[in-house]
Amino acid sequence: MGLFSNKISREEVKPGDHIYSWRTAYVYAHHGIYVGDDKVIHFTRGGGRQTETGTFLDKLVVNSSPNYPQCLVCKDNSSFKGDKVITSCLDCFLAGGNLYLYKYDVSWVAFLAKPRGGTCTLAPSDPPKDVLFRANFHLLIDGWFGDYDVTDNNCEDFAIYCKTGLLVCNKARFGTSGQVNSAVSVNFAALVLGFSGLPVVGFGAYCYGRLAGDVSLLASDVGMTARLRVDVIKVPVERLSAMLKKVI
Repeated sequence: MGLFSNKISREEVKPGDHIYSWRTAYVYAHHGIYVGDDKVIHFTRGGGRQTETGTFLDKLVVNSSPNYPQCLVCKDNSSFKGDKVITSCLDCFLAGGNLYLYKYDVSWVAFLAKPRGGTCTLAPSDPPKDVLFRANFHLLIDGWFGDYDVTDNNCEDFAIYCKTGLLVCNKARFGTSGQVNSAVSVNFAALVLGFSGLPVVGFGAYCYGRLAGDVSLLASDVGMTARLRVDVIKVPVERLSAMLKKVI
């Protein structure tokens, strides 16, 4: 696994890892949390497959793995309508694609060195036990993570939440998904380029857009920390644990 590729082998993946696999000619990636024993917990819609709801970004994930045969167990687990956090075997999650590891606590240089978003974040990960607790909590409490939305509440948002406990509290903004924020930054950069006519200015706007959309805390020049996204909050594992005890 190098600077420009997050691809890993099955032998390298560990419980609590945020993993993903590219779909539809690398247009879109599906994300989840590896929980061990070749199992993955992930947020999905339409019986385990992403489906079209009409918007442009939705159409990017239509039938993301239509020809991959699910195993009998995963097929039975995916026979539902609507949006749900489910568990799948690693093979069905990958749907014939390669396995990639989402990186946390990367430097801003490494973050911007990636040619596209949705592969890493500047935010640090919480300990694996907290990650696994969050993932299993949402597996047990059906519908708690809300409705699947390609721009505001997708599979990458779910995996980032499990790793960090960070959620977007202002639904007027996009979610924490690096894929979505990268696409928005491209449009912003194109607009700036159109006004300025300078490629370097357009590239700068793209970099700023990606950094501003990231869920992380960013270090300032004076050694302090400040969150660029003030609409992001931390939901402690203890709060989820208390909720689970009330339900049970």
